[in-house]
Amino acid sequence: MNKNFKAYLMLILATLFWAGNFMVGKFAFFQDIPPFSLVFFRWILVWLILIPFTYKEIFKIKKKIFENIGLIILLGLTSVGLFNSFVYISLNYTQVINASLFNTAIPAAIILLCYLFKIEKTNLFQLLGLIVSVLGVLVIITRLNLNIIINLNFNVGDIWMIFAVASWGIYSAFLKKLKLKISLLSLVHILCTFGLVFLFPQFIYEYNQEDIINLDKTFLYCLVFLAIFPSIGSYYCWAGAVSIIGPNRAGIFLSLIPLFSTIMAIFFFDEKFQFYHFIGSILVIIGLILANKKIKYVKN
Repeated sequence: MNKNFKAYLMLILATLFWAGNFMVGKFAFFQDIPPFSLVFFRWILVWLILIPFTYKEIFKIKKKIFENIGLIILLGLTSVGLFNSFVYISLNYTQVINASLFNTAIPAAIILLCYLFKIEKTNLFQLLGLIVSVLGVLVIITRLNLNIIINLNFNVGDIWMIFAVASWGIYSAFLKKLKLKISLLSLVHILCTFGLVFLFPQFIYEYNQEDIINLDKTFLYCLVFLAIFPSIGSYYCWAGAVSIIGPNRAGIFLSLIPLFSTIMAIFFFDEKFQFYHFIGSILVIIGLILANKKIKYVKN
């Protein structure tokens, strides 16, 4: 199979699974499932599922892992820990459509971070696309309502999604810097391990607030879905694709998440696709098209 085709297929599957993540996150809110507990138990289950397949390889390269410990901690924190927590908190306050549309800004975040940290060369069209994409995000946040800007009356969930976008942008940009010869499943397991270190205090905080999770069938169904598809499946596909075509090109495919999520949200939750969603999406898409143009690179 052609390497590029394999990468594109992996990216389509990853985005489809992540779209399902938004749906389950919103469903969990309706079922009063605490967000931190959901994330914590999700990754505990992932860790347990992966260990029989990865422990031998991880043990063999433990020296290399410790040599890259700083970068691995950063990747585990931003991907497994921060991103998922921010998304589930966001879905307590905003629509699935809103939250998923913010994902279209992740490529812009990746481009900006790659430029700032000199991870990949950045061309002029990518920088222009970044600006246009940011304008699209502002349209979604403000809902084309000037009073929201004047009064700083932003939706709390939208703000949390900006943090989620930033955390995934950091993860994707710095993933390219990880020079560790290891299978993708083992990489996911390692990142899961360090992400859980961050998630545990969040879970304890929620537990102390008496926001205790109900371990019923609904929760277990959610947990199994999240562990297999948006966790193992998506992270495996995403990391594999980035290793083949790089973070900038891979990031373009994240625009498929709101497409899949919007269709699901309209069908399952009867959400409405508003005019400001349309305008914001168009601007972000234009930004993505510009970012994919080829021109001489900017030196920084």
